[in-house]
Amino acid sequence: MRTYLGIDGGGTKTDFLLIDESGAVLASHRSGSAYYLETGIDALEAMMSAAIQATSHEGGVQASNLCYAFIGLPAYGEDSRLAARLDGIAAAVLPSGRYRCGNDMVCGWAGALAGADGINLVAGTGSIAYGEWGGRQARAGGWGELFSDEGSAYWIAREVLTLFSRMSDGREPKGLLYENLRQHFHLHHDLDLCAAIYGPPPLSRSALAALAPVVAEAAGAGDVQAQQIFDAAGQNLSQLVHAVRDALIPTRTSTTTLTPVPVSYSGGLFRFGPTILGPFRARLCAGPRQYEFTAPKFEPKAGAALYAAKLSGSPLSRAAIDALAIECGPAYPADDSP
Repeated sequence: MRTYLGIDGGGTKTDFLLIDESGAVLASHRSGSAYYLETGIDALEAMMSAAIQATSHEGGVQASNLCYAFIGLPAYGEDSRLAARLDGIAAAVLPSGRYRCGNDMVCGWAGALAGADGINLVAGTGSIAYGEWGGRQARAGGWGELFSDEGSAYWIAREVLTLFSRMSDGREPKGLLYENLRQHFHLHHDLDLCAAIYGPPPLSRSALAALAPVVAEAAGAGDVQAQQIFDAAGQNLSQLVHAVRDALIPTRTSTTTLTPVPVSYSGGLFRFGPTILGPFRARLCAGPRQYEFTAPKFEPKAGAALYAAKLSGSPLSRAAIDALAIECGPAYPADDSP
């Protein structure tokens, strides 16, 4: 029986999924952050080795006997000096030639669209769009939190912190978010927010991104300022998709904008459902480009496993993909808007 391991690395967690050629799930495991810019490569290597062994043991398979594995890593491919080190991140437990590393955006795309042509938007701690069309590949975004990741959970956190400072100073009216942030950080004085963010110790990237649920809760309660932040997030995220589409299908003639391109989504931000899906879809469909909006077929970890099978030269059959869907469907809410 051929077995495939999919690894979806993220800024806050890393998911491991072991499947066989029939689409049966043999094991599922979760470990810590794979964001090596924050944890360090040594810590990433140790985490990967331990988690791969734990997943293999749970599935009753020797790690050395896995047919193929795909490891999706955040920030992979963004520093050519580290390429060789990252490509060997699982060498201690997996045979050479039996696995491949890539950017975690591929996990989201392969899962959401089951490996079919189209574009997937990943919005979690960071944000990035990736697509494939007729053998071409393109990405947009994902340049990091300091000057990119627009529309992501980190970006939302940065926006609400800016808004809090303006509300505290009197430059903006105090709304529900003002009190929610005071309670979230247990502030005695508003300026205590500086110590909460800058430290010591400074708040980590993932901890800052965890402020997004505070904004989503306020938006759901009808707070206009929170809703405006999510509206702006939807605008930024739609621009990522447009950029990928234009790279995949150059607009040489007017008919290219009429080509319907499948678009799906993945990442923790979409657990907020209509709060983000509504603005994103509205902005996406407002222009002349035509899209076929679809809920994701699989979670990224399943996408990584599907991609591992494809890379091995023995992609899963349609029947196996259908069987996998029964066991391992998406965890994001569908967009029920017309």
